[in-house]
Amino acid sequence: MTDEQLMQAALEEARAAAALGEVPVGAVVAKDGEIIARAHNLRESGKNAIYHAELLAIDAACKALGGWRLWQCELFVTLEPCPMCSGAIINSRLKRVVYGARDPKAGCCGSLTDLFALPFNHHPVMEQGLLEEEAQALLQEFFAGLRAKRLKLKAEKRAQQAAPLQNEENPHE
Repeated sequence: MTDEQLMQAALEEARAAAALGEVPVGAVVAKDGEIIARAHNLRESGKNAIYHAELLAIDAACKALGGWRLWQCELFVTLEPCPMCSGAIINSRLKRVVYGARDPKAGCCGSLTDLFALPFNHHPVMEQGLLEEEAQALLQEFFAGLRAKRLKLKAEKRAQQAAPLQNEENPHE
């Protein structure tokens, strides 16, 4: 599979996350151009802070290969990895990481900070921007929907709180 096809598979995982109400981040691990593991965010439904797409995909890849060293593997992920996922990337010895959208709030591949510039014993090849617009659009659409839902709930709550007050002012209604 090509890099673009592998990132498309990660985007499919991101869409699956969004369908579950999860932040739409997807990841695949490939060896010799073939997917050996795939995952998407499951923090909300799994009620677990470490259920990030990257960690779940790395875990599945380790199980598929029967070991923790993924030095022959590449990770394709739709969003720039956070500190926790970046640590797992370093520790699993992935040879290459390709991510789509930058994450200015938590990205550790150069956006917020660059953990890979520190003198760790492993430095994967990092590539940014593959299908970035599509990955960014998924995130923007998800968070716009979340904000709209929150605004609607606030308005409904205000309307419910106002209803008893209106009845008190006009008790004959």
